[in-house]
Amino acid sequence: MSDSGTNLRKLLVVEDDPGLQTQLKWAYEDYQVFVAGDHDTAIDLLRAEEPDVVTLDLGLPPDPDGTREGFRTLKAIVEAKPDTKVIVVSGHGERASALTAIGSGAWDFYQKPIDIEELRMIVARAFHVRELEVENARLAGQGASDNRVLGGMISGAPEMQKVARTIERVANLDVSVMLLGASGTGKELLARGLHEASGRRNGAFVAINCAAIPENLLESELFGHEKGAFTGAVKTTEGKIELAHGGTLFLDEVGDIPLPLQVKLLRFLQERTIERIGGRKAIAVDTRIVCATHRDLDAMIAEQSFRDDLYYRLAEMVVKIPSLAERPGDAVLLARHFLHQYAPAMNPAVRGFAPDALHAVDEARWPGNVRELENRIKRAVIMADGKLVTRQDLDMASREGADDGTGDEAWLNLRSAREAADRVAIRRAMTQSEGNISLAAKLLGISRPTLYDLLKQYRMQA
Repeated sequence: MSDSGTNLRKLLVVEDDPGLQTQLKWAYEDYQVFVAGDHDTAIDLLRAEEPDVVTLDLGLPPDPDGTREGFRTLKAIVEAKPDTKVIVVSGHGERASALTAIGSGAWDFYQKPIDIEELRMIVARAFHVRELEVENARLAGQGASDNRVLGGMISGAPEMQKVARTIERVANLDVSVMLLGASGTGKELLARGLHEASGRRNGAFVAINCAAIPENLLESELFGHEKGAFTGAVKTTEGKIELAHGGTLFLDEVGDIPLPLQVKLLRFLQERTIERIGGRKAIAVDTRIVCATHRDLDAMIAEQSFRDDLYYRLAEMVVKIPSLAERPGDAVLLARHFLHQYAPAMNPAVRGFAPDALHAVDEARWPGNVRELENRIKRAVIMADGKLVTRQDLDMASREGADDGTGDEAWLNLRSAREAADRVAIRRAMTQSEGNISLAAKLLGISRPTLYDLLKQYRMQA
């Protein structure tokens, strides 16, 4: 056996037969071997050494002629370290024990009598698979990092890259910015990113959802109040505008501000001073306003439910946020991110997605955008029974009657339509394959050289 001080890969052998312990210990000279003869010792070594591979004899004391203690140990190993590759070794019940072991989380099953060379090959394969999993996880994490845009938002879509570049350009200009987009598209995340990219980053970022606060309380929330200004005003309280002095105030759902309060907000934007409710003193406040809404403000202005002069003050720069359906490939990218975020705490056994699940995520329209996708993935992680989340776990049926592009919005220029379709398909394939050219080409049904030619032709990154 190798010296315990080396950096060799760690193997835990759980076997109660002293003779077999010695034989196995010296057979695995390429690994750092730890030996346990019972359940408690095995779990102690697992927690202390964190081996990637375990060989487990089901016949452990105090039941060496049965399998009860062995299966108890298997369950404890899987619960303590789900990514461990457990190779169950048994001479009991053969097929029945094998099925039970695999169903309980074992990676492989080997029947006694032991052939050392054959078992060595199984162990070597287990280490190889574990190394591939670690590398894939590293690349997935690296990919997520590479696809982070402004504010930590994850996207590989050119549409979102364009939005991020626009926001970065105006970040240091002291202009009001309005973010327009459907609910769940990440408007607050982008607003926070704008703040972090600006010269006000050391000031406070204060957010308020104007639709979530009753009209009679919204004025106090924004402008604050003096002690005794109304029943219940037991102390002087600063409003959100004042709290954001030197920083950024994010007004979410600004379209829900009632007309009387719009007048007071307009006065602040013109004069850069506020008066608290019940106060008589003008207070100078240096606050940048970033706002967002999913409502049609042009229609509201036409209906005179939103002031046009306030709109022009708030919308010195307008940025439109694309929906998730308008960002091909991002749904899969985000789904993987949310799975890795929630699985460790909610269901550690879950390691990834089955192909049918990825296809379902990719083909869905996601009317609730990123927020809907996040909730769906969180629920699927909780409900999943195996290592891979399936379409059934996502509770998503196949799409029927999908848009074939022949409606009123179909492209009239056939060459442009083909190029647009190619770009979408390539982006989705590259996302699903996590940048693997060979796999992406296989998904697209073309050769690697053809895919390289298309990437070069469309100036897309590999």
